[in-house]
Amino acid sequence: MSRVALVTGGSRGIGAAISTALKDAGCNVAATYAGNDEKAAAFTAETGIKTYKWDVGNYEACQAGIGQIEADLGPVEILVNNAGITRDAPFHKMTPQQWHECIDTNLNGVFNMTHNVWGGMRERKFGRIVTISSINGQKGQFAQANYAATKAGDIGFTKSLAQEGARAGITVNIVAPGYINTEMMSTIPEKVMNEVILPQIPVGRLGEASEIARAVCFLASDDAGFVTGSTLSANGGQYLV
Repeated sequence: MSRVALVTGGSRGIGAAISTALKDAGCNVAATYAGNDEKAAAFTAETGIKTYKWDVGNYEACQAGIGQIEADLGPVEILVNNAGITRDAPFHKMTPQQWHECIDTNLNGVFNMTHNVWGGMRERKFGRIVTISSINGQKGQFAQANYAATKAGDIGFTKSLAQEGARAGITVNIVAPGYINTEMMSTIPEKVMNEVILPQIPVGRLGEASEIARAVCFLASDDAGFVTGSTLSANGGQYLV
């Protein structure tokens, strides 16, 4: 799979696993990040994957950043919209800033990135777009009205765009992870993990970032050319759709 792949939020957590897996599959990978220069530099040193810094919530920054990547590596053929944030609060305490920050990164960011590669993919008659949604975009979650709205919006966006891209050789799909063993999950108290979270998951464990990465690699591959508009739920049986 010798193609140029761009992974947003691609230097940490699930994004880092996706970037590395795509490189291992033969892709020439670029990873974006928003703020942690030290982590990004360490990721590049470890993997050889070049990182680029910008805010996916800014359309002009996406346009300029993608232009630089295409000048460095060639046309983007695979886009993985992974960048995402949470700003959790019960709705009666949620601020407009918390709402808009989530929308700007998790939903507007998917538009901004996809819109800036779409024309080239249409011209070349090939493209793979995979967006990382969430189980909470499928079922909702307490104190995550903002986050769940964005992740549900990503699914609707994907289903619509898949219909537009199909005849141009572009597939557009979703991976919706459940609880994944990342740095964020390590902050959860052991009692909460063992008594609240794990009992909800029929397979009895957290998912691994590498498992999400393998799902993305399949959807980005030539073998997945007949799969579009789909949501691949990777949640250990926690939520069935």
